[in-house]
Amino acid sequence: MVQLDFEKLKHTPQYQTLQVLNENGEVVNQDMMPDLTDDQLVDLFKQMIWSRIVDDRTTKLNRQGRLGFFAPTAGEEASQMASNYAMTKDDYLLGGYRDVPELVKHGLPLAKAFMWSKGMVNGNKYEADLNAMPPQIIIGAQYVQTAGVALGLKKKGSKALAYTYTGDGGTSQGDFYEGMNFAGAFKAPALFIVQNNLYAISVPRELQTAAPVLAQKAVAVGIPGVVVDGMDALAVYTAAKQARDYIVAGNGPVMLETLTYRYGPHTLSGDDPKRYRTKEEEDAWHAKDPLTRMRKFLTAKGIWSEEQETAYEKEVEAEIDDAIHEVESQPAESVTEYLKNEFVETPPAIQKQIDEYTAKEGKESWLN
Repeated sequence: MVQLDFEKLKHTPQYQTLQVLNENGEVVNQDMMPDLTDDQLVDLFKQMIWSRIVDDRTTKLNRQGRLGFFAPTAGEEASQMASNYAMTKDDYLLGGYRDVPELVKHGLPLAKAFMWSKGMVNGNKYEADLNAMPPQIIIGAQYVQTAGVALGLKKKGSKALAYTYTGDGGTSQGDFYEGMNFAGAFKAPALFIVQNNLYAISVPRELQTAAPVLAQKAVAVGIPGVVVDGMDALAVYTAAKQARDYIVAGNGPVMLETLTYRYGPHTLSGDDPKRYRTKEEEDAWHAKDPLTRMRKFLTAKGIWSEEQETAYEKEVEAEIDDAIHEVESQPAESVTEYLKNEFVETPPAIQKQIDEYTAKEGKESWLN
C-alpha cells in the first residue's frame, strides 16, 4: 500500500480527494486499498448498516416523543464508522453531538446513548474502561478537550491517541484552531476529523469560510491535512489508519477532512433542510450513498448478499427494541436528584431547595 507523505502535508495539504471506491463500488485506487480481511470488510459494512438503521429508528422514536435530542447521521456512515474502525479501544474518543454512533461502537451501551438523548443523568455515567467523554454540545469545544487528553496520553507514555470530530461549521470556531495549535505545538497524539457535510446548520460551507479546502487550515498550525472522500468507507479507513500509525509513532497530530453529506436535518429540533438545499443537490449526493457503493463492492467480491443484510437488519431492530425498553423501564429522576447533581459542593440556596423537595417527594399530591 502506498503511504501518505504526512511530513510533506504539513506544508501543503492534499487538495486531491483520496478515493478508493467510486460511486459504483469499483476499486479505482488499488494502491490505497486497505489491508482488511473479508471478515473485517463485512464487519465494517455491518456497522454502517447498523448506523443507518439506528438513525432511522431514532428519528421515529423522537417523533413519537420517546427520545429527545438527536442529530441525524444518515449519509455519514463511511466517514464515522470507517474512521472509528481504524482506532483501538485504548484510543480516547471525544465526539460532538452527531458522533453517538462512534461512541456506541467504541463501547457505550446503546441504551445509555438513548438515555443521553432523553437528558437522563445515567446517560453520562461511563464505565471506567470506556475511553470516551459524553458528546460535546458546544461546537468545536471537543477540539480543545482532545488536545488536553492527547497531551496527557503523551505524558503517560501511552501508545494511544485522542480523536475527535466536528463539522465544517466547527472549523470557524476559535476552539478548532486553538485545539489543533496546542496539540501541534506539543506534538500531542491527536487525530482531528472534520466531517464536511457542506452546511453549518443552514449556512453553506462557501459562505462561512473562504478556504478552498478545510484541510488547508491544518497547515496554519503545522500539522498534515488530508482530504478524503467521506462517502467511501475504504478511503476513510485508509486515511485514518495511516494517520493513526503516524501519530502514535510520536510525530504529532493529523487533520482529516471527509467530504460527506447529511441526508437529514441538522438536528430534529426544528431545522428544515428544504429551506436551504435543493432536491437536485440531495439527489446527487444520494447517488454517492456510502452504503450503496460498499454493498456493491462486497457483493461483487461474493462476501455479501441480500439475505445476509435482511437477517442482520432484524438483529439490529431487536437490539434497538431492547435498548429502548431498558430506557423506558428506568425510574424518573426526581427533582432532588437533579439538584444534587448540579454542584460538587452544594451552595446554601440549592441546599434549601433540596430540603424543600425532599420533604415534598414521596407525597402523591405534592404537585397539586
